[in-house]
Formats: sequence, structure tokens, C-alpha cells
Amino acid sequence: MGIVVAVSGASGAIYGVSLLEWLKKTGIETHLILSRWARYTLELETGRSPEELEGTADHFYRADDLSAPVSSGSFPHRGMVVAPCSMKTLAAIAMGYSDNLIARAADVTIKEGRKLVLLPRETPLSPIHLENMLKLARLGVVIMPPVPAFYHRPREIRDLVDHTVARVLDILGIANDLTARWKGN
Repeated sequence: MGIVVAVSGASGAIYGVSLLEWLKKTGIETHLILSRWARYTLELETGRSPEELEGTADHFYRADDLSAPVSSGSFPHRGMVVAPCSMKTLAAIAMGYSDNLIARAADVTIKEGRKLVLLPRETPLSPIHLENMLKLARLGVVIMPPVPAFYHRPREIRDLVDHTVARVLDILGIANDLTARWKGN
């Protein structure tokens, strides 16, 4: 079964890009949703066009297409990742406000008991942000801010991004060798 990957308009489009690239290399089917603002952020931060990223995925759906297969609980998938996840998207998911395909697919993922991983991108966090995250965590959603680790001695930004993507894959139960693992002292 495939993975649903959504990219919101928050800074950090590289996380969604890297996740899609890695899943493509491993042959895992991907279903991509880009928010309207993700299209702008993607070009600004990575120099890649939305069409280029859409071509990386096996299936692509517009954020306003609520008739897409991923909007239904009958559509089987292995899990969903929103990378990055804006506070707007996080709030919509927390409130069950499914006005676009990202929020609807996340809502369905929660109700079907599938793994949902959110990479929220905001700092500092307000009490509203924290309450929304707590509400979702209590529902079993994995809240995983992309906070870099340094024990693997990253040399490039890509090393930091890959470490986070490796952790996302771990959460989804997908074996990977993207980063050095902690082995203790």
C-alpha cells in the first residue's frame, strides 16, 4: 500500500521533496497533495516547479479535489505525512474542518486508524498551536517538528533533512539507511 504525502505552504518544502524522492527510489507508491501556498513555497525554497514535484509522485491530486480517492476511507493506504505542516493545516485537521483535500485526507486517516505524521513548522509556538498539537497527539497523530540532530555530524543541509525523513520513515515502519543511527557512547 502507498503513502499519502501532503505539502502545505509552511517553510520546509524540502522535507516533502526528500520524502517523495526517497519513496520513489524504493518503489513505494506515493499520492501527493500540494496546497495552493505550497506551490509558491516550493519554488521559493527549492527552485523546483510544482509540476516537477508532481512528476516525482505516482499520483497527484489538487488540494481542491475533494473527489480524489484519498478523500475516502475506502481508499487503502499505509499512512499519511504532512511535510511541512502549516499551523493553518494543523488547526484544520484538529478541528475536523475538511475544506481541502489535505485536511480531508488527514481526517480520513485519523478515522480509519491509520498512521498520520505531521511535521509542524512554526516557532515560537503559541498556546493555540500547542493545544491543537496536544489534541491531535491524544488522537494518536504523531507530531514531529523537524528538529535537527547533530550526533551524526551533519555536513550539509541535506544531512539534516535526511535525518528527519529517516525518522518519518521509521514511524511508518519503512526500513531505511538515510542517516547514521545512534549507537551510544
